[in-house]
This record gives sequence, structure tokens and C-alpha cells, in this order.
Amino acid sequence: MFGRRRRTALALTLVLCALAACTPAPQNGDTVSLPAVVPAPVSIEAATGAPFPLTPDTVVSGDADAASALRALISARTGASRATGSGTEGTGIELRIGGGGSAESYTIAVSEASVVVTGTDAPGLFYGVQTLGQLITRADDGWAIPAVAIDDAPRFAYRGVMLDVARHFHDVATVKAYVDRAAGLKYNALHLHLTDDQGWRLALDSRPELVEKASASAVGGDPGGFFTKADYREIVEYAAAHHMIVVPEIDVPGHTHAVGLAYPELVEEPVITDHIREIARDYGGELPVNGVPYDGMAVGFSSLKIGEEATYDFLADVFGELAAMTPSPYIHLGGDEALGTPAEDFAVFVERASAIVADLGKTPIAWHEAGAATGIDDSTIGQFWGFVTPTDGMDDKARAFVANGAQLILSPADAIYLDMKYPTGPEQGLTWANGPTSVERAYSWEPSDVIAGIDDDDILGVEAPMWSETIRSLDDIDLMAFPRIAAAAEAAWSPSTRDSDLRTWESFRARVGTLGPLWTSLGIGFHPSEEIEWAAE
Repeated sequence: MFGRRRRTALALTLVLCALAACTPAPQNGDTVSLPAVVPAPVSIEAATGAPFPLTPDTVVSGDADAASALRALISARTGASRATGSGTEGTGIELRIGGGGSAESYTIAVSEASVVVTGTDAPGLFYGVQTLGQLITRADDGWAIPAVAIDDAPRFAYRGVMLDVARHFHDVATVKAYVDRAAGLKYNALHLHLTDDQGWRLALDSRPELVEKASASAVGGDPGGFFTKADYREIVEYAAAHHMIVVPEIDVPGHTHAVGLAYPELVEEPVITDHIREIARDYGGELPVNGVPYDGMAVGFSSLKIGEEATYDFLADVFGELAAMTPSPYIHLGGDEALGTPAEDFAVFVERASAIVADLGKTPIAWHEAGAATGIDDSTIGQFWGFVTPTDGMDDKARAFVANGAQLILSPADAIYLDMKYPTGPEQGLTWANGPTSVERAYSWEPSDVIAGIDDDDILGVEAPMWSETIRSLDDIDLMAFPRIAAAAEAAWSPSTRDSDLRTWESFRARVGTLGPLWTSLGIGFHPSEEIEWAAE
């Protein structure tokens, strides 16, 4: 198992509540107070003694990368240059890699005299620094870190966010800003949805026509765009510096109308159903026409030509070049909502497409619909986007991946699709996933309870998608993601709801409310949901 499961240790120290943002957590019917951390750690205990004072003379020693990240957090949080002094090593904040814990784990020990953050590896130390940043609290005469002991490790190996850059294009700066935000909540994977009916967003030497002819459009007639290979490399390197991998998605065989703008011989005629007409009526846009850029929101009408060998030559070129550009072990091949593709054709396609990816030395990921294809490569990871209570046999298709010996990524749409509307607040967002989606509903689900017969050993991780039909800017991303992205982070990182006293809605809403000042200092324009009592400072 990638995480460790044990009951969260709790202790009461009144001095912490005087100096730190604290949250109640129940144990044996009592109420205790602890520093607020999100996602909830495996173990957090209040230590005896006064807090550690944070001053301009505070020394930060140890790992250079972690020290740089911590200084940036301290500067943003306090609004001043603190922890920049020089002095005797060990009398301030020490950041080190060592110990024998599990991958990505860390410990924090804070006393009045010192702070020691120890990561089992570089990612673990980075995550420990993120937690330490959350602990920084205003004191009467400045800033302090409460005396505390934390022992922490992730529950799941894969903790992802997805950003759709196809419906609306988001540039390199926006993607990097999203990496900053996600890494701060201990996410370690950025899934980029690079292609869809509305546009193709990645330049490839083997198929230059894709961006020349198919990248200029977006939903609602907004401008399109694309990443050059240098742009993509910059994103990959930036993510790696934040201990995140990039998982690129080329969505096939459906969601491929844009491919037809460049290669009309590879796509079928759009399948226009009453549902497609309803979407056009309700959300605007013209009905799809082959060879004409599409700027509507309807899905399921497009398909590659399954029986043409040229289709698989195309896939070999695209996936081959993408694999060479991508250090991540994963390539996502889509496979969702191919509503106009006959089931037998879909099965043939998934078998061949997954084999192409696997033969490149990459592990394929596919949306859960691909589980219906009995010939799918048995290394393929399934990504479940159905509801917390599955409908229409979605759970059966997801279980098929596990039956093949692979695992699942859970992305229940009615809980952690971050583009769903809030019950009150911004106008952005959609409601099709049993929406609107409250913060409480984003939090109140248990990964091992979603699909019967699937437990932690069968789950690679959790991913929170952000689809971009109504998302045009970083401000939109922040508003829709925060605070629900923190709820998804806790499902991905923290112990299960059965194994931690902190894993309750009441605990989470109190803890996440204390992060408002930190998020504001980091420039994150979060939605001030009425479900949460937000700290002023």
C-alpha cells in the first residue's frame, strides 16, 4: 500500500489555539483543538511548549530547492522578507531528506527552539514544506509556527488534477499557475486534455496540419490557440520542479471533429441526434458540419474511421511523437462518449489504440467506457467519471480494468468535477452531473465505497477534472476550483473516512476555512462559499 493507515493522534494544547488557527476534531466524544492542515495528515499532535517565532533572523538550512519553496511561502504569507537570516545551523528551520518512510512521506517537528522537516525523498520534503506554510500563523508580535508533531504520507500514489485546454485554450502561464496551486495541496499529476471537437492544442512535427487548420476555434467562438513543442516542454519541466508529472490526453475515437479539419479523410460524418439538437438549442452554437470549425458544447457526435488503416497510421504518428516528448509513464487515449460509434467498432479501436500506446513503453489510461472492449491492453488504467452512486453500468465497465489486473483512477463527476456550478455564487459552470455541486458534496464521499468490490488496492488514485466549456481564464479556474479542489485533495492524500477522526465534513469545513488568508496571499481568487466560515486572518 502506498499510504499508511492509522487513527489520527489527537492532543489538546490551549496555547496553540491562542496562537494558531485551530480546528475541532472529535475523539471519544470530546472536542480537542489542533492546527488546521489540508489535506488532513496521517498523524498530528500538539507538542508542549511555546510556538516557534518566525523573524527576519530565522535561519533556513538544508535542501536548497525546499528552502527556496519555503522562503517563497513565508514571503507570500507574511508579506515580508522573513527567514532570510544567517546564523548557526539547527537553530532555525532545517529541511532535510532522510529516514525510512514510504514514498512522498514526511515528518514535521516544531518546538520553540527549532523546526525540522524531514522528507523520505524530495517530493516528501516538498509536501512537508507545503504543510509548514499552512501552519504559519499571526502572533501578537509577528508570526509564529505552533509547536506540533506531524507524521504524514499519501493514501494513493496518483493524485491528479485535469485541465481541459481544448474547449477553451489556456496558455503556458495559466497552466503553470495551476501547477503552483495544485502542488500546494499535494497533487502530483497534471492531466492535460489537449484535443476535442473544438480544437487541437499541441503542435506535432509529424502532423503539422493539426495546429495549422484545427487550433483556432473554441467554445462560443472565442479565440483558440496551441502549445508549441517548446511550450509543452516548459510545462513538463515546470511541473517536474513541483514534483508533478504531466499526463497528456489525445481523446479518440470520439471528440475528434477538429481532426477532420486537418484530415477529413479520417473522420466520419457527424451523427446528429435529438440530444445534439437540444444542446445547441440550450447552449448556443451551430450543429456540427464536417470540415467546419465547431464552437458548441455538444458531445458524442464525432468519430474517427475505425476501419481505415490510415487512422492507425495517424495514431502511431501522434502517440509516438507524444511519447517521445513526455517523461510521464502514462498517455491518456480518451475513449469516452463515442456515442455515434457502433460498439463492435469501438471495441476494435480501443484494442488497437491501447496496444499502440503500450508498445511505445507507456501505460495507457482510458475513460471507463473503454472497459467494455474485451481486447483492451491489460495494462490500461481506467478512469471512472460516473457518479458517486454509479448508474447505467458504468461501474461494470470500470471493474473490467481491475479484472484485467490494472487499477482505476476515480473522478466521480457529481463530487469532484470542478467545473460544476456551485449552489450559490458564480455564473460559470454546468449542472449535468447531478449539479449544482456543493463543497460538502465534493468532500463527503469515500473512494473505496464508490464501486462495489473495488478497494484501495484496486485504486491508483483520485483526479479532479476541470472542463472548460465555461472556463475562460485563471480567475475562472480559481473561482471554480477553490475550495472544492481541497476536498478532492483530501480524498486523494488523507487516510480514509474510516481511519481518521479528521476525515469528516465538520472537521474539513473548519480546517479549510483557515486557509482563506493563505490563498489570498498567494493570489488565489477562491469562491467564498457560504458553507464555510472563512478566517479573516
